[in-house]
Amino acid sequence: MNNGEVPRIHHRENIMLNNIGPAGLILIAVVVLVLFGRGKIAGLMGEVGKGITAFKDGVKSPDAEIEDASTTADATAARDVTPEERTTPITERDNA
Repeated sequence: MNNGEVPRIHHRENIMLNNIGPAGLILIAVVVLVLFGRGKIAGLMGEVGKGITAFKDGVKSPDAEIEDASTTADATAARDVTPEERTTPITERDNA
């Protein structure tokens, strides 16, 4: 220690996480499968795949997506949203 080296401190968490082997990973996978079920895990993986695909598409062409969104916003901004006038009289039943 006197030769200028910094002593290495091993934390218990690091030692425990490094000792997970194939058997531990299989045990964790079985527990997750039992808790969540096959259908929910398959749906989650499908959503992860869609997210990755959307991310890759966004990285490839970010400008095209922004332009598409702006043209859609312009088209909907000019839409008339004035409520229609009522032609039937308001009754107590309508107020309930």
